[in-house]
Amino acid sequence: MHLMAHLVADAPAQMLPARSLMAFTLASHIMLVPMGVALPLITLVMHYRGLRRADATALLLARRWSAVMAVQFAIGVVTGTVLSFEFGLLWPGLMGRWGDVFGIGFGVEAWAFFLEAVLIAIYLYGWRRLKPRTHFLLALPLPAAALLGAFGILAANSWMNTPQGFSLDSAGNPVDVDVWKAVFTPMFGPQYWHFVVAMLVTAGYVVAGVYAVGWLRGRRDRYHRLGFTVPFTIAAVATPVQFVLGDSIARSVFQKQPVKFAAMEMVWKTDTHVPEYLFGRLHPDGAVSGGIKVPQLDSILAGFRPDTKVTGLTSVPASDRPTVAQSTIIHWTFDIMVGAGSVLLLLALWYGLVWLRHRRLPRSTWFFRSSACAGVASLLAVECGWITTEVGRQPWIVYQNMRVADAVTSTRSTSLWIMFGLIIVMYVLVFGSFLAVLLKMRTRWRLADAQAGGRPVEAPEAVTPYGPRPPATAGDARGSGGSGTAPPGGGGS
Repeated sequence: MHLMAHLVADAPAQMLPARSLMAFTLASHIMLVPMGVALPLITLVMHYRGLRRADATALLLARRWSAVMAVQFAIGVVTGTVLSFEFGLLWPGLMGRWGDVFGIGFGVEAWAFFLEAVLIAIYLYGWRRLKPRTHFLLALPLPAAALLGAFGILAANSWMNTPQGFSLDSAGNPVDVDVWKAVFTPMFGPQYWHFVVAMLVTAGYVVAGVYAVGWLRGRRDRYHRLGFTVPFTIAAVATPVQFVLGDSIARSVFQKQPVKFAAMEMVWKTDTHVPEYLFGRLHPDGAVSGGIKVPQLDSILAGFRPDTKVTGLTSVPASDRPTVAQSTIIHWTFDIMVGAGSVLLLLALWYGLVWLRHRRLPRSTWFFRSSACAGVASLLAVECGWITTEVGRQPWIVYQNMRVADAVTSTRSTSLWIMFGLIIVMYVLVFGSFLAVLLKMRTRWRLADAQAGGRPVEAPEAVTPYGPRPPATAGDARGSGGSGTAPPGGGGS
């Protein structure tokens, strides 16, 4: 409550409900984004393996993952549509003044969204109806469409962090818009690649985690081994890349958004030999309590030298920087993100070392327990990364050009709270339905695996996407759902 009081001090009454509603819908939507951006690529890797090696199990997994992709995309339509309306309803000042400058990003995202919908429909339709090679080639643009959608959103967000590509007239309105500069801002490259690789890491660990749970429950067949190995390998290879990109974007923030960097690291006064605090709390007088202090480390991390000068929060007026409460929040989220990434890096190294030495999966139960939790840790890191990015820009919605208070709607706060309550109810129903559908699909796939060709559940590859259909039975009609199309859960949990 003490932190909340600092966050809403001297703010319009509608600021708190508008921020809370936007934060809730963003936090909910972003849990779906990794699967939307990266699952198409992971699925096509498995699909390619199946075609190249004539591997029926890999083809079955690819088909089942494509079904999850479609269900997830449908849920993302709902949450994404809500967000698009909220931009106009909650922040009319932003869209009214600046929409012509950075709105191109939302336009690109909309076109990518429709393209991805068409490609997913073709991919789903193509199983058993198209020649294998034709089907695979038609699906190749799908990961590119997903990345194009991320391109549009990240272009808009990076512009809000480092706005450029316009001039201001005498009334303070943007004119002479240069779309190219508005899209490719100084923070676009670091943000985009950091985000894309984060999505790949997260989706890989989430999918692999489902099969790790199945492995821990004794389902040691080839289906679960392959379902774990392919996505986990992709995530493990991407994890050290993400670690390097994370360091790069932190350095970009240090150079291009020094006040945000000061808030992330709780640096009060501009100085050299600045210590690094692991967690802790910033106070209004600049003191830091709690946490672990590492002398000079912040300067070393920022510029590789202990005498690197780090800009402090007091370098700008209090009205132009995050509050001490906001600084504490983003410092914690930043540390949690880095901590989760470090643990995932150790897990990836564990996997890599065992594979290089023995060409097999680690046999330790603790490895699979850790792998089962890796997806949750990745999602937590993604959520913390967005909090750091958005809260660290405060009090600006367009950095150094428009404050959040100037962009917020004039709608009564009571109406916004009612809307917030309705959105919560709707999202509980939507995500509950999503979970119910996945569980229903899992049940159908288990039944289909058990009944495929009369073979036991250990041989799910008996029903293959491109192979001949087995004779229809009453059980197939009830449970196979068209020869088994299943989610990452396919018997894992």
